[in-house]
Amino acid sequence: MLRITDISYSIEGRPLFEGASATIPTGHKVGLIGRNGAGKTTLFKLIRGELHLDGGKIELPARARIGGVAQEVPGNEVSLLDTVLAADIERAELLAEAETATDPTRIADIQTRLTDIDAWSAEGRASSILKGLGFDAEEQLMPCSAFSGGWRMRVALAAVLFSQPDYLLLDEPTNYLDLEGALWLESYLAKYPHTVLIISHDRELLNRAVGAILHLENRQLTYYTGPYDQFARQRAEQRAVQAAQAKKQDARRAHLQAFVDRFKAKASKAKQAQSRVKMLEKMETIRAPEDAARTVFTFPEPEELSPPIIATEGVACGYGDSVILKNLNLRIDQDDRIALLGKNGQGKSTLSKLLSGRLEAMSGKMQSSSKLRIGFFAQHQVDELYVDESPLQHLLRERPGEGQSKLRARLASFGLGPDQAETAVGRLSGGQKARLSLLLATLPAPHLLILDEPTNHLDIESREALVEALTAYSGAVILVSHDMHLLSMVADRLWLVKDGTVRPYEDDLASYRKMLLQSDAPAKSDKPKPAPKRASRDDILALRAEVRKCEERVTKLTDMEGKLTKKLADPTLYEDRKDEAVVWQKKYAELREAMERAETMWEKALEKLEKAGG
Repeated sequence: MLRITDISYSIEGRPLFEGASATIPTGHKVGLIGRNGAGKTTLFKLIRGELHLDGGKIELPARARIGGVAQEVPGNEVSLLDTVLAADIERAELLAEAETATDPTRIADIQTRLTDIDAWSAEGRASSILKGLGFDAEEQLMPCSAFSGGWRMRVALAAVLFSQPDYLLLDEPTNYLDLEGALWLESYLAKYPHTVLIISHDRELLNRAVGAILHLENRQLTYYTGPYDQFARQRAEQRAVQAAQAKKQDARRAHLQAFVDRFKAKASKAKQAQSRVKMLEKMETIRAPEDAARTVFTFPEPEELSPPIIATEGVACGYGDSVILKNLNLRIDQDDRIALLGKNGQGKSTLSKLLSGRLEAMSGKMQSSSKLRIGFFAQHQVDELYVDESPLQHLLRERPGEGQSKLRARLASFGLGPDQAETAVGRLSGGQKARLSLLLATLPAPHLLILDEPTNHLDIESREALVEALTAYSGAVILVSHDMHLLSMVADRLWLVKDGTVRPYEDDLASYRKMLLQSDAPAKSDKPKPAPKRASRDDILALRAEVRKCEERVTKLTDMEGKLTKKLADPTLYEDRKDEAVVWQKKYAELREAMERAETMWEKALEKLEKAGG
């Protein structure tokens, strides 16, 4: 188990931990939560040994492997599949040694260990993980250099999941995933065979993938059993009890003080007054829980327009001569709350660009109100802020005629106080940058607000504030998000972007989630099984790779057998070096055992491939 005992750590004189302790049982899935800047990422670095404690200790089992997504994979020419396979260092080292080993005993040991760690199914497992994170069979064979930084972060996540460390530390892993990828990860982590510690502000992930919450607050760590919603209830109950106790103590203190004030001058009551003074001195103060400054978002209100604000009839759109979406017959009114569903590459971003005016229709009819103002927020806009300028300077560029006091009030309405208003953007946290981008997107009081992954880098309190702001907002909202909680609380209409068009999705989000998860699971039925369907292309590729590896292994062992047979056929070996002959005979027997195992695995692999129609 992971033991954190009385740890202390400070950064530039600011304490993040003071005597904090916690125990994480082996095999448990734990969500690490706390406000932005509390020290969650720092705790991960302390666990990995990248930082040194000021005091206390962190203990892990001997030889425990710790894994995490530190940064994206480099943009090199190695394929995605090979990049992920290389993450299993033991497998990679054994395969490399198998290419040069000459000692039959060592060869047999290598083959046995490769079998023990299920090395021959590795390509299939790696391919399955990459598929779950959004890469199809063709993309898995492409070089990393063909993908952007966000997609390479997915490859880095796939690599650490494939390596299956004993302690898996994940820091906001869903920030680079779409809804489908986030749901797949949620399901994968729930079945992960080892200990997981995950920093996340995604309520659905914390409710479904973990069984405990580690809360970092006031430089202390508190371990709660149960998912996030259970933690929230326990936390609220504790705070209510603490507040009641503090109120009761204040009343008791006031009663005692009133007695002292009234009778301390009277000789007949002096002793009783003195005893109450001592009682007051000994009374340990119970403090009411302090409420942190409430997280807020305040969107400006647009004037009302006549419906519909946007309507399309038979519209097609795309890039160059390539049509991405067609036959779009859509209507948006000002009171709509629409969530866009669909896998990556189906056209959600293309639709957002069309509706926001960033992309022209290729054909069909598209109408919009002449007074329509549209606000657009996408995650990449956070990276396009001017890092050397302050939030106040960003607003001055957009509103040069407004006084600074009004601009500061606008910043405060998005939770950016006086300290952040004049801090260079490059020094702000991810959450603070996201707030600034949201403020810039809503500055003109848009009638339609298009939000693409607005919750990345926002903590749970900020996400709840965003839900409240969007619910109160009088304009239309179109959401693309992996945050199921946000979608379920805000959206009242669902559009599915699939097969080159957009249609209303008549079921609810729970049904959509179930559909996605079932598409990755083997079908179960009590009915007689129909004739097996031909395996998918990526399945056949994985099976062919397995056959190839098995064949190479048998070939290598056959070569070794030939060399040993020749050596054992030498008559002088038995005449002059009888002890050496015994050793070689033993190695030959071990080699034959390894050969039998390898041939059996090869036959099974060929049988699987034949059944799959490959």
